[in-house]
Amino acid sequence: MPKSASTQTDDEKSKTSTWRFALRALQYRNYRLFFSGQSISLIGTWMTRIATSWLVYRLTGSALLLGMVGFAGQIPTFLLGPFAGAWVDRWNRHRTLVVTQVLSMMQSLALAALALAHVITIRDIILLSIAQGLINAFDMPARQSFVVEMVENREDLGNAIALNSSMVNAARLIGPSIAGVVIAAVGEGYCFLIDGLSYIAVIISLLAMVVEPRTLPARKSAILADIKEGWQYATRSVAIRSILMLLALISLVGMPYTVLMPIFAGQVLHGGAHTLGFLMGASGIGALVGALSLAARRSVLGLGRVIAASAAIFGAGLISFGLSRQLWLSLFLMLFTGGAMMQQMAASNTVLQTIVEDDKRGRVMSLYSMSFMGMAPFGSLLAGWLANRIGAPHTVLISGVLCLVGAAWFMLSLPTIRKAVRPIYAELGILPAIASGVGAASSLLTPPED
Repeated sequence: MPKSASTQTDDEKSKTSTWRFALRALQYRNYRLFFSGQSISLIGTWMTRIATSWLVYRLTGSALLLGMVGFAGQIPTFLLGPFAGAWVDRWNRHRTLVVTQVLSMMQSLALAALALAHVITIRDIILLSIAQGLINAFDMPARQSFVVEMVENREDLGNAIALNSSMVNAARLIGPSIAGVVIAAVGEGYCFLIDGLSYIAVIISLLAMVVEPRTLPARKSAILADIKEGWQYATRSVAIRSILMLLALISLVGMPYTVLMPIFAGQVLHGGAHTLGFLMGASGIGALVGALSLAARRSVLGLGRVIAASAAIFGAGLISFGLSRQLWLSLFLMLFTGGAMMQQMAASNTVLQTIVEDDKRGRVMSLYSMSFMGMAPFGSLLAGWLANRIGAPHTVLISGVLCLVGAAWFMLSLPTIRKAVRPIYAELGILPAIASGVGAASSLLTPPED
């Protein structure tokens, strides 16, 4: 018995140690503030996303207009991405985030006022979606770039990014579930109101931070020259280029499946707003588990294969979801689809943040935002148009096939990517053996045991 008790104690200590390691980025005060404020705010953000989709579907019943609203909210990120990234590299990222959060709060409260007054129209929704898209064009690269300023030890950067993804997906799980109940009980307007008020939390957390002034590089060149420099830096790197290309493909043909969720909930699965909440919630659970598994990783090594495998699982999940006509099966498939989508996105983010030079971080992360959010509006329009012609299930099935093709291409590119980024990892000390000239056969993005 004593030996068994001792063994149990050791096991408990091991589990505690694992959890502490998975949450290690929370040791930094600024990151704790950011994490807590964002966790509250993002629940409201997901409530607004679900409420907006359901409101458009209730007002119009049109798959095409669902796609148009998605397009309106995301196209500014694509058009302004290069300019936003160049400006973020010149600006104070902390102050930029305070401004974008205040503007986002005003946008949500405007939606709430119109919806609660029962005067909101599809035109209002599109215009306010464009306004939020303009804000996001600057907010996303600033937010991504600011992570490295909150986490003092670069070795914990990947953990912070994974925890960010966990935070987003915990909100993605909670927000739609609450939204479904609120919409059914009192209508979409109260979801917008809750979202607007939730921004207070993140604004307070940002203002409470103590941020060391970042030395901003003296920029004598014109903004277009900075954009060109960032573009050349990204496109000449096979690793950055390949990761962004796969992410852009997944965003274009795969991620717009969320735009069609109201149709699956209402027409394919014969449910209502609560069914939409369940579907999005199941996707959120899968994404949360996927993000937490990345947070528990001890190194960036191996993420190349994670990116390829996640894209393949995402594609297979979409194909299966398009064929499903049972709610329980669709919910089960959403677990895998959501988890794979988040792993692919978060792993891509981690590798990019690790290898990019700091003075070009804003520009590269704006390209990441363009690939992730900027391609989605075109996908939303394409998905809405295609769903009108061949139906939502066939549209999602085709999307899954294209995602599988992209995953296969990236897997074939991995040897070239490893070769290109090995010197960067060696310089950062991630591969100390290679840095000292020993063990050059060690792999870069895929660990030896894979």
